[in-house]
Amino acid sequence: MISFDNTEIAFKSKSDSSLKKAYWLFKIIGNPSMVKFGKSATNFALKSGLPIKGLIKKTIFTQFCGGETIEECKETIAHLNKFGIGTILDYSVEGKTSDEDFDATVQEIIDTILAASKNKAIPFAVFKVTGISRFSILEKANSNSSEFTDVEKVNFETIVSRIDSICKAAHEHQVPLFIDAEETWIQDTIDRICLDMMRKYNREKAIVYNTLQIYRHDRVDFLKEMIKIAREEGIHYGIKLVRGAYMEKERERARIKNYPSPIQPDKVACDNDFDTALELVIKNIDVLALCAGTHNEKSSLFLSELIQSAGIAKNDKRIYFAQLLGMSDHISYNLSNEGYNVAKYVPYGPVKEVMPYLLRRADENTSVAGQTSRELSLIMKEKKRRNI
Repeated sequence: MISFDNTEIAFKSKSDSSLKKAYWLFKIIGNPSMVKFGKSATNFALKSGLPIKGLIKKTIFTQFCGGETIEECKETIAHLNKFGIGTILDYSVEGKTSDEDFDATVQEIIDTILAASKNKAIPFAVFKVTGISRFSILEKANSNSSEFTDVEKVNFETIVSRIDSICKAAHEHQVPLFIDAEETWIQDTIDRICLDMMRKYNREKAIVYNTLQIYRHDRVDFLKEMIKIAREEGIHYGIKLVRGAYMEKERERARIKNYPSPIQPDKVACDNDFDTALELVIKNIDVLALCAGTHNEKSSLFLSELIQSAGIAKNDKRIYFAQLLGMSDHISYNLSNEGYNVAKYVPYGPVKEVMPYLLRRADENTSVAGQTSRELSLIMKEKKRRNI
């Protein structure tokens, strides 16, 4: 059985100095008051043009990001690959609103696909639909696209065209591509587009992957429906399975707008559905492909057991585990050490423009029960083992 407590394997990629740096970073992140102050001070400094980029780049940026460009990420890619872990290059620039910016982001995503096609250490590409489109158009399409104005209709067709150009590049270069999940009030639109792209590009194998956020109570039923469609239409449905990232926002919107919350009643229900979804995928792996994006030890162990009991090879390319760079190395490195396919999400982009992502990581580590204390306890255990 895999032991996620083996810190020698978990941190074998870290030098003594980088382990100490991670220790102090998680100590700070574990303090809500420090995080709150740090966020305010950082935002103020960046808006004021103060020269703090170097400090950010040497601390939180280095922990959670690969670099500012694809070229800068090469060292991280090679380092992860040395320990049998792949890289998922994630261009994490947010908040753009112009067509010029959207088109530039499309090209950047295609560049990550080209980089992956030339480097086996990059098994996937990924993008967010909101990174290449206006949220309002997606939201209107989600409710009733028949009410589009002529201009909105053209805008929506442009969004679909951008997505298609990315999926076409992924298919041409045979690079599996994740389309990230987003808020429920635009997700139906994304789900429909994902399925249409799979109908075009997933005939031989899974190239396009949709993302299912299991904090939603309806996703197991959705998965069952997609399995049915995959079998009926002869496509390979790619799935990235995550617990999700918009829970508080979802609950608050449901409360304000007075509709039933789409969120699971509690963590137990979410965990149960995640494991149910894993079972469904493994039982239907002939028409599915899976990336389990989880920092949960029990789910990771459960999937490894499902793979073995089904007689599937540990390195079957249809099944991957994934975690974020800088987090849950005890899961990533121990799974890789046992021969499973593992990849790390490696965000990149200009320091100032990836700050929203970095601040979410700080918030997540502060708010998720036990996340920071678990990271810290493992780092402390390894420091003790190394006597540093």
